[in-house]
This record gives sequence, structure tokens and C-alpha cells, in this order.
Amino acid sequence: MPTRRVVTGRSREPRARFAEELRSLRRERGDSLRQLGERLGWDWSLFGKMEKGETLGGPEVVQALDTYHGTPGLLLALWELAVSDKSQFKEGYRRYMALEAEATSLWHFAVSVLPGLLQTEGYARELLAAGGLKGEELDQQVEARMGRRELLEGEHAPPFRTILSEAVLRTPSRDAAQWRSQLESERADVTVQVLPFGAGLHGLVSADMWYLRLPDGRTVAYTENGYRGELIEESPPVGRLQPLYDSVRDLAMSPAESRKFILRLLEEVPCEPST
Repeated sequence: MPTRRVVTGRSREPRARFAEELRSLRRERGDSLRQLGERLGWDWSLFGKMEKGETLGGPEVVQALDTYHGTPGLLLALWELAVSDKSQFKEGYRRYMALEAEATSLWHFAVSVLPGLLQTEGYARELLAAGGLKGEELDQQVEARMGRRELLEGEHAPPFRTILSEAVLRTPSRDAAQWRSQLESERADVTVQVLPFGAGLHGLVSADMWYLRLPDGRTVAYTENGYRGELIEESPPVGRLQPLYDSVRDLAMSPAESRKFILRLLEEVPCEPST
């Protein structure tokens, strides 16, 4: 199987870059569009449209292409960048997404909403709709977010720790059944800690924070307040932010205590009336 390749980056526009990579990978294998369609079980015309940038396809076909070309997660990351570009994400976020796909470990702190990597489809749809998305654009963004969760799948998935402010878990979905499903969607391979209201003020009180450990040993940070984000790659500022995360982690409940806290919240969720 070919090793994971570096994206060519000849085009800076995400949709064009995705199409470009699809063409390049197929030609390297020596496949025609018809041969590719026969081998993967999709209409070959779909691949032609994807390579021309006329459509992005869905996460299932992109995952199949990643498997076929031996590029696990690469095409899916490019696909999500292309889908997200319709919402005018800043270049820093696009850069962050590319780095996230390569990260060897991830640490996260959430102020108000669950991280996309842990969101159920129902939670993600309600959250994105509340932000003004609707119709086809909403459907594509939900698909992109669900596809992003593939990052945590497989034997090479990076370790992921998230610290959730209690406010995150005190802001439920409007649909009780949907919220129950979200609270029940525990992952054994993800470390979750809850920061209680009683912890008081702290250094990360005003923004979500991501830390990514990269294969070359570097750590980068990404801060986001819901309206804008900032990617921080320089060592001095990242080094100053790391102790803030460590201090918040020390204030948070342990993973075991956090699990008990979430189970208590589940008991408060109204049950659906029997019919």
C-alpha cells in the first residue's frame, strides 16, 4: 500500500485542490474513470464530476477512495476543507484542519458546545441550523462534521482528551431524545473531563482551545470564540498557552468523576412519553 502522501497544494482554492488530488491519485494508479468506477462500485461519471470540481461527492465515496489509494484520511480532510469553504472559513482554519489530520495526539477545551469530533448527527444538525445554515448547505456541513469523526477511528487514531466546561453539558438540545443520545455517546478511547462551575475563573474562560502534537514533535494551538479563530504555530506563544491548559485540567473532575456527573445529567433528561 502506498504511504500517505503530502498534498500537492498547486491550487490554493480548497475545491480545486481536492479535485486536483483526485485526478493525480487516479492517474498514478493508471486507472481510467470507468475502471475506477468498476473497482469501487460507483458510476464512473461521479468521479469525472468530482475531478472537474462540479460536485464534491459524499463522505462514503471519499472514504472509499482513501482506502483504494492508500491515503487514509487525506482525501477526507481535503473534502471537508472543500465543503467548509462554502461557509467562508478563514485560511487559518483550513491550515488547522490539515494539521489535525496529521496530529499524533489532540487536547481540547470547550467553553460552550461539544467538540465536532464528539457530536452526534442530531446535535450537529441543530447546532449548525441555529447558526443559520439550511437546506443543502446544512446537509453538507453535517456530512462533513460526521466524516471528520473518522479521525478517531482505527488502530492509528490519535489519543484525544477533551475538557468540557459544565456549561457545555448544561446547554442541551431542544429535543430530549436527541440530547439523551448525545450524552450516551461515550467513547472508551476518548478521555473526557468536566470543569465544574465551582472551579471559578481560569485562563481559558473566554475561548475554546485545541492543541495538536505533530509528527515532527511540534505542538500548535488553535483558539476559537465562535466568531473567529486563530492558529498559533510559533513556539513561544504556544509554550505560554500550554500551562493554561494544564491548570484547567488540574481544576477539572477526574475522568471517572466526570463520567458519574454525565450519568447524573442523563437521569435529569425527560423520557419520551410512551405511545
